[in-house]
Amino acid sequence: MKRWFCMGSVISGCLLLAVAVADDRVVHGFVFHDAGGDGVFGADDPGIAGVLVSNGREVVVTDSNGRYELPLRADMDLTVVQPAGWRVPTDANQVPQFFHVYKQGGTPEPLRFGGLPDPGPPPRRIDFPLRPADHGDAFRCAVVGDPQTYSNDEVSHFRNSSVLDLIDEAPDCMIYLGDVVGDDLDLLDRLLELGAAADAPQWLIFGNHDMDFDASHPDHSADSWRHRAMPPWYAFEMGQVTFIALNNLVYPCGQIDAARPGREFCLQDPPRYNGRVSDIQMEWLANLLEQVPRERLIVLLHHVPLVSFSDADRPQHLTDNAAEIHALLAGRPALSLAGHTHTLENHDAGQWFAGWREHVDVGPLPFRHIIAGAASGGWWLGDLDIEGIPMALQRMGAPKGLLMLDFNATDYRERYRAARMDPARGQWVSFNTPAFRGWYQALAEWMDQPAEDRDPVPPVSAHDLDDLHLVTPIDLADGVYLSVNVWLGSAATRVRARIGDGDWMELARTQAGSGELPMRGAMHVDPKALSRQATSSRRAVVSRSGDDRAQGHEAFRGRRFQGVPAPQDRRMPDRNMHLWQLRLPADLPIGIYRVEVVSTDRHGQALRDLAMLEVREQRPPRRWRH
Repeated sequence: MKRWFCMGSVISGCLLLAVAVADDRVVHGFVFHDAGGDGVFGADDPGIAGVLVSNGREVVVTDSNGRYELPLRADMDLTVVQPAGWRVPTDANQVPQFFHVYKQGGTPEPLRFGGLPDPGPPPRRIDFPLRPADHGDAFRCAVVGDPQTYSNDEVSHFRNSSVLDLIDEAPDCMIYLGDVVGDDLDLLDRLLELGAAADAPQWLIFGNHDMDFDASHPDHSADSWRHRAMPPWYAFEMGQVTFIALNNLVYPCGQIDAARPGREFCLQDPPRYNGRVSDIQMEWLANLLEQVPRERLIVLLHHVPLVSFSDADRPQHLTDNAAEIHALLAGRPALSLAGHTHTLENHDAGQWFAGWREHVDVGPLPFRHIIAGAASGGWWLGDLDIEGIPMALQRMGAPKGLLMLDFNATDYRERYRAARMDPARGQWVSFNTPAFRGWYQALAEWMDQPAEDRDPVPPVSAHDLDDLHLVTPIDLADGVYLSVNVWLGSAATRVRARIGDGDWMELARTQAGSGELPMRGAMHVDPKALSRQATSSRRAVVSRSGDDRAQGHEAFRGRRFQGVPAPQDRRMPDRNMHLWQLRLPADLPIGIYRVEVVSTDRHGQALRDLAMLEVREQRPPRRWRH
């Protein structure tokens, strides 16, 4: 049959088109050049051919007139794939508007954050406006991992840290890798309004702290997110790159997930999430890739990593069907970007760790996987810096910050920008001494005890730790190691050092990434970062203001952190995949030494640092003697 459609606004008049429609179970429309900038398909707006449009499962290509037609699904996000050379509209907060959300009847259960309202009759026609892009094959994207703001105070911390760096970087796009907020979607508008100050489109990925935890079925757990943000899976193009956003969170997980070993928690109370891409998304991904030329760079965007070093032994925090996703991308240039773990992990192709094959059937990686760290660092915890922002070092010691990606055609350069620090800084330099190892062991043994059984006061604190830059001949004989934590270091990173004007020496990476287990203990952590993470004096700050909630501080779903400063805010670091070490000569003479460190990444970008080392016959008294 034929139906007549009016194309254009009431003001500009109508262009009547007869469009063939097979039946009422389809949705159709046009992708067009919005020459007038009003978002309405008018007589003077040409259609755009060759653009991908999807209903969340099927993917079609617009014809020579810019027209598409897709099956109407009862629960779908109708999306246009922003094509290279074009740009979709954005709202007042620079959030791209490329979608129409439809769920027949709306969310069938009440949800804390509202879910999806009943949309009324199904859509029959949806048009998508596009405008020419103002960038070519070279562009910059800022990748924002886990802002994870649980309160307006923490939104302010985000404003005063990463947002300022975003403005300074002037990216062409921003990508939030999930956990945009911390279990409170009412914070989303303010956070995005602040992020819009960077004047770049803000693309959002769905995270496990962005969901409806009161949903009773996985089909509903992202409904409030869909209503307030954007679809949980979609794609867009820039230059010669196709970005593909996935939702790899199943909540509540159930029988399908529990069928894999280690996911028995999916059948237990309380409900839990599991890392997996749903079957319908896998269909969509396969259909999408059929339409994407094989020479284009594919960048996967997802919250839970496909694989990770920090959680190699925790299958919930890996992606069950990672191997199937790798298979779909076989032979293509690709990059995986994830958040979730609050770590920086830069895995070269060919790298792998024990636990991956056992849990998700993945061995040596076929392409680079980067876990982008967190804008919240270690969950906005730790002591306050000079700006009043939590120091919040991440699990492997890197500071909070942003991953920056500079694309040129299908090539890219990755670098890390620590929040409100010199952009040229990218590593910590310290010394692993016998005193540090003894201190760490005492703290680790205390941490391993159940919290209800151990002394509430830890056996040691940062005040007990000797100066790590002052050693004796006895220390050197027992082993003193130059320790360099290269925040975004990978297997391709080269780290060298020299003492004074001596010869350059190569440092060894403590984790080779050739299938071994993550190694734990005092030799596998960064002394500099751990000495800061081990004590949080912010917990002990109190007043007589009468405000109980101002004593100590709140974080992570309003949990109170008050009392004796101790490394119990989150799990104490016990492993590190971007740590390099060099044992210093046991016969290093008494003296004062300048230690120069240079690390060079796979692009030839170098980081330089200086440290001082004292070798004394005996350790002098630390404190006031009279």
